[in-house]
Amino acid sequence: MTYHIDAEKISLGDLRKRIEATDLVPSRVPLLDQLGKKMKALEQQGITTLARLRDELKNSKRLAAVANATGIDSQYLILLRREIESYFPKPFALKTFTWLPHREIAKLEQYGIRDTADLYEAASSAKSRTQLAKATGADAPTLEALARLADLTRVQWVSPTAARMLVTAAYDSAAKLAAANAEDVYEALIRVNDGDRFFKGKIGLRDVKRLVQAASYIPR
Repeated sequence: MTYHIDAEKISLGDLRKRIEATDLVPSRVPLLDQLGKKMKALEQQGITTLARLRDELKNSKRLAAVANATGIDSQYLILLRREIESYFPKPFALKTFTWLPHREIAKLEQYGIRDTADLYEAASSAKSRTQLAKATGADAPTLEALARLADLTRVQWVSPTAARMLVTAAYDSAAKLAAANAEDVYEALIRVNDGDRFFKGKIGLRDVKRLVQAASYIPR
């Protein structure tokens, strides 16, 4: 299994539905302005998948060409690019999971597995984890913990600390998070963070709802 969603399998129609269904942060709300019309204009230029759209918007020169061909304002396309790139979280270095044994993580790094994408793709199943443990000498409990954390960091906005909190709250996979009631997750996270155990600050129900919805798009 791959760490990120398969952009080749996501049509612009699917993308439109996701944007429309998302509780967008204020800076992204302008994306809803004539969204259907703009998606149609992109499709008319042969841009029919999320993968193709990412490629066409990946730099200023190509983005400007799309703006010229479609009549879509370049600032709108920049905003759209930011939104869709957020669907592909950057992997986290394994060394950022500082609460796990450094020695075991070092064994994985020496084997070439340095971040959550490497780990997830090498150890997303029990069988592959067993094979990886034999190959690297890393212990099974550490691999199991890292696999759960790596899975959760595939979800938009989930940091290593957020992943740790979710595991502690018994939402230890993207699939469990996707199937959960957001209010239950919210209450569980408040409980595990009692006394600022993981971070100082308030947990917002609205943000938790966004997490649960984002998890629903992760393939499993």
